[in-house]
Amino acid sequence: MPVTLHTALRSETGPHRADNQDSVGASLDYALVADGVGGNVGGNVASWTFTHRVMSALAARPAHRFTADELAELIATANAEIGHRIRREPALDGMSTTVTALFGGEESVRVGHLGDSRAYLVRDGAGYRVTRDDSYVQMLVDSGAVDPADARTHPLRNVIMRSLSGHVEDTADLPVLDVPAQDGDRWLVTSDGLTDYVDEDRIIGILAATADREAAADALLAAALAADSRDNISLAVADVELTDVDGAERPYRFLGAAAGDDLGAVVDLSR
Repeated sequence: MPVTLHTALRSETGPHRADNQDSVGASLDYALVADGVGGNVGGNVASWTFTHRVMSALAARPAHRFTADELAELIATANAEIGHRIRREPALDGMSTTVTALFGGEESVRVGHLGDSRAYLVRDGAGYRVTRDDSYVQMLVDSGAVDPADARTHPLRNVIMRSLSGHVEDTADLPVLDVPAQDGDRWLVTSDGLTDYVDEDRIIGILAATADREAAADALLAAALAADSRDNISLAVADVELTDVDGAERPYRFLGAAAGDDLGAVVDLSR
């Protein structure tokens, strides 16, 4: 049976940022977070462009009808759209975005990931991080130079090694993980505005202990704000149901930079 995702979305600019460079989007068969890379010109445009391109493709064809290779190609196509946008508007040269995306498959959830946004899975009250950060600090952790406990507060934690910047090499060897699904699984995809400021055990604890996904999303957002997050905070809490939704309406939602109406249309999501 295909995976259906029932999702609560949140995206907050936060008290320390002038604008929101994150985009978050979802329908019944996907949920994604794209974080425009801070400090780069047009981060909001990059996350907007990526999100609208992917959501348009998934409006026309349910995610479970894509193979893992086709999903990787979809991400590459959205990355190419970023490159096209830069060529049309050279002032945007240097913009980029991370992505962490869940795609409902046949009794599995596929995860596409680049950058330092994250995906977590909670099942039967226990949870873990599914993705690995593409960051300089993660490289230091892997080499043994930095203790994992110190990674969240390391001064170079925001230096990322991979993102989507419109270059073809960005998506070389892009991994799309395939995780077997069960009814009742709960997923979180989130930007680092949450994970850089709230301990991972607490994040998993909130996801596991809060039955209502909307309340869980509210609690995670509140925890990041209470921790004085210095970044945009965007997240999607997605609960898994194994059911066939072929032919059903699949309304989409998006928040953050993706909801901006002044960044220039890329694709028509209404089809």
